[in-house]
Amino acid sequence: MGSGQTVTVFGAYGHTGRFVVARLRERGFVPVLSGRDARKLAESGAGTGLDVRPASVDDPAALDRALSGASAVINCAGPFATTAAPLIEAALRAGIPYVDVAAEIEANADTFTHFADRARAARVAVVPAMAFYGGLGDLLATSAMGDWTAADEAHIAYGLNSWHPTAGTRAAGAVSRERRGGARVVYTGGRLAHRHDTPPTLAWHFPGTMGTRAVIGEFTMADVVTVPSHLAIPEVRTYMTVEAAGDLASPDTPAPTPADPQGRSAQTFLVDVVVRRGGAERRATAAGQDIYAVTAPLAVEAVERILTGRTRTTGVASAGEIFDAPDFLRALSPHITLNAEAADATDAATRP
Repeated sequence: MGSGQTVTVFGAYGHTGRFVVARLRERGFVPVLSGRDARKLAESGAGTGLDVRPASVDDPAALDRALSGASAVINCAGPFATTAAPLIEAALRAGIPYVDVAAEIEANADTFTHFADRARAARVAVVPAMAFYGGLGDLLATSAMGDWTAADEAHIAYGLNSWHPTAGTRAAGAVSRERRGGARVVYTGGRLAHRHDTPPTLAWHFPGTMGTRAVIGEFTMADVVTVPSHLAIPEVRTYMTVEAAGDLASPDTPAPTPADPQGRSAQTFLVDVVVRRGGAERRATAAGQDIYAVTAPLAVEAVERILTGRTRTTGVASAGEIFDAPDFLRALSPHITLNAEAADATDAATRP
């Protein structure tokens, strides 16, 4: 457990940040609340007794103060194209681990490109996309791979019954679309590529009661950065249920609203991962409630493992590379439901 160690949460007053702060406290950590809006920080910290340290990403001295004395930092503030690099720089100066919850493809790719050598030389763990998108899919894919050292394809299908995006999600999406000039991204032939055509709609056979659902094919998420960063898989494709994609696309879809005492929304999800090699196929799935809320145990479990030395590498690394993926997923059992194949990585008989 946290044993009173302090962890700075940048973007602590945001939707996901509040879940992260609550989870840190449950695990025995002492969060330090930080972010760019001093008023929102003060409001979120009122009556908690927690240290509040406003900081701007264009003020290195303020970031250093925000991280002073902390054992780690979790960045929950998007767009990560703006916040990730300054926070990683501050973490490297402080010599502490950095974890973020970025779903932005380009921001995550930038982290691997620009900080791999420096983080490795400093022996500082930098884990991007330690969240529902990017992190969970990577853990599932790594677990499903089992003893395989390479595969031909990885398919990650997101079975969301709805998607009420936060303001942060919308802002991050706008930045990503601008960076890629309106094109969409795919990972094929072992590299990221841009396409300007319309993604296909197809049927995905989800296991269990979800059954066959219409999905948007090549609805590309951060998994196309995290999975191939350490797994030899030249084709990584992600899919999204049509209903959830429509919610995200509509400007009229409201933000998520609490539906239980933990503040989670009523949204449910099933992440179905299939890896294929030749004629063999392996599958891993995880189900749960609220994609934003489940990000908190993912990020906090990552910090706990880094600080207790339960890691396999250092420097910039995705969840599946730096952690024991099956063990990490089992630790999330209060928050997600895994199928047997996720733990055992056995060959599956059916194809989606």
